[in-house]
Amino acid sequence: MAANSGQGRSFGVLLVGLTVACAGLASWSGGLGKLLTLVGVVLMVVSLVMALGIKHLEGRVAQRPGGEGAKLFGALIALLGWIVTVLGVPHVPSTGGRILLALVGIATSLFGIIVVLPAAYNKNAIWKT
Repeated sequence: MAANSGQGRSFGVLLVGLTVACAGLASWSGGLGKLLTLVGVVLMVVSLVMALGIKHLEGRVAQRPGGEGAKLFGALIALLGWIVTVLGVPHVPSTGGRILLALVGIATSLFGIIVVLPAAYNKNAIWKT
């Protein structure tokens, strides 16, 4: 999970912040829900600041730079699959249509994760000289 204790602390604060923010969103209607959401977001920002504070200690990255556009494209395809599923399912009245739409969304996400992202990362792989 983490290479050193600073990264571990930062990741731990991020997990706590995400959990608290989700609990706040789940009970958003009350005042406590809004407070929990705010505390969770603050903890996530603190985690980001902690991670950026130790970034200079990491050293050189083994991956060669390049191909950020293809990596972003793969991530967006994966996100598109989830968007199709989450936003489309409530608008389809039949059960069979919902299953089909969910499978299309899952297939789209898997295409982005299994096909596009590995191709983008392997383009500048360390073992290719």
